Amino acid sequence: MKVVSSDAGKNSRMKNLKQRIYAGETVHGCWINLGSLASAEIVGRAGFDWVLIDLEHGVGDTSTMFHQLQVVANTGATALVRTDELSRSKVQRILDGGAAGIMFPQIQSQQEAHTAVRLMYYPPRGIRGMAKVIRANGFGVDAEAYIAGVEDVLLGIIQIETLEGLKDIDAIAATPGVDILFVGPNDLSLSLGVFGQFNHPDYQQAIKNVATVAIKNNKVPGVLLQDIREYEMYFQMGYRFLACGADGSFVARGARETAKQLNEKRG
Repeated sequence: MKVVSSDAGKNSRMKNLKQRIYAGETVHGCWINLGSLASAEIVGRAGFDWVLIDLEHGVGDTSTMFHQLQVVANTGATALVRTDELSRSKVQRILDGGAAGIMFPQIQSQQEAHTAVRLMYYPPRGIRGMAKVIRANGFGVDAEAYIAGVEDVLLGIIQIETLEGLKDIDAIAATPGVDILFVGPNDLSLSLGVFGQFNHPDYQQAIKNVATVAIKNNKVPGVLLQDIREYEMYFQMGYRFLACGADGSFVARGARETAKQLNEKRG
């Protein structure tokens, strides 16, 4: 694997995340959705292999994301970003900022998956624009090394969370440049008409299909756990890119529990 000078090349854990998942390792992550630099740093230092800055549902924008990427770079976690647009301008800003990969939500077809991959990479493989002085390449210090090694580091994460995505999953999984098929449980169960019923046969069959197709195509299945007790279920199916929780949920849960305990003391 070539060395690049983005955040993905500064830290041994970060540099090897793509290599680790293709070697069959299980890696753990969580969401960052508060738009906070402090919470991004706290979560980054908590011991996760990766964290995902969420531009789809989080409160931050690309400006906030840029600073969060800077903060996470000083922790042991790899920084990924979920985009809210399948657009060249948004994907380029994310990658130029130094993200080690992008999660694309609501991918419906192989064509959309192919578009996502093309947005990530420079020509001739893709259509990403080139700028020498960006954070991803050390503001120009290591531009050539970054270009030479970018394909060895970037992760293309495609979310499977709709009926259309399920129908075209074989073709999506076969798309070069797609590294991870990632289940969005809430959206997927909603699309199946069994919202939140994660033990429902239809949902169970769907997540088994995602894992089977991903593994068959040498891709990695991933999922956002709704409860840590689901871990073994997904692991047994072959899921190895696992997330649980978010900075927002950690704060909310801790605040509710403390308030509850205080109120119990008050009687």
